[in-house]
Amino acid sequence: MPLTRETPKCLIPVLNLPAICYSVFLLKEAGIREIMCNLHYRHREIIRFFQDNNFFGMKVSFSVEDEILGTGGGLKKCQEWIGGSDFILINSDIVLDVDLSVLINSHHRSSFPATLLLYRSEKAKHIGSVGVKSDRVVDFQNMLETGSLSDFIYTGVAVLSPVIFDYLHNEFSSIVRTGFSGLVQNQSVGYHEHKGFWHDIGTLRSYWETNILWASQVLSLRERLSGVLGMIPETISPEATIKPGARVTDSVLGRGGVIGEGAVVERSVVLPGACVKNRAVIKGAVVSQDTILDIKA
Repeated sequence: MPLTRETPKCLIPVLNLPAICYSVFLLKEAGIREIMCNLHYRHREIIRFFQDNNFFGMKVSFSVEDEILGTGGGLKKCQEWIGGSDFILINSDIVLDVDLSVLINSHHRSSFPATLLLYRSEKAKHIGSVGVKSDRVVDFQNMLETGSLSDFIYTGVAVLSPVIFDYLHNEFSSIVRTGFSGLVQNQSVGYHEHKGFWHDIGTLRSYWETNILWASQVLSLRERLSGVLGMIPETISPEATIKPGARVTDSVLGRGGVIGEGAVVERSVVLPGACVKNRAVIKGAVVSQDTILDIKA
């Protein structure tokens, strides 16, 4: 918020590429050809996005929640579609450079019904520390009161077996509190460490950081994305306009965006269709079509 008042989060662009493309790309690159998108808010726009892009050459289904079910209930609703095979679960608001085939192979080599992709972060205490012991996950934010903490966080990516459905609820619920914790207490959960980069866009600041502070990391995916989806991230859209005398540095400028004459834009994200007035000075902000959101250091 407030960007999601006009656009569902998974379609908000990260370096001029809708966020969900980064997840779809990883799935397709790993050989996945059938995906289910769990939808609620502004779901028609997301379905239309897939239609406009010919479903990226994949078989795409949609599970639309009339009432939001959370990460647990939403997955439970897809149980019949998933059937009896292992499957990948991936969030649509993350950008990372993992090769999912490596995670899948790690899962297959283990005897665990679930393998979570974990990432070391100095922010683990604030994001949510995942407790591990040897090769297993044993707790999440100490909710099971094991006292086990680490600098690992859950990335929003996992390979799961249908056994997880035994612990999920039909109503609104969290997959961590139901499915993952149920497996930890009654069976086992493994993990694979991701040593590349990982970013989420769950907050306005993390969205800005991913576009501005970590742009070079996202841009490093260009060749892979181009080969798989025929799309690339870019800082300045070729369909944007920078008028005479304007200066744009270390920023992202979206499709249809306009930087007025003599304006200065530094370390900012100018979203598609947004306009910066003549001689305006914008630094460290996200600019939408109707507002300028300053990002506090």
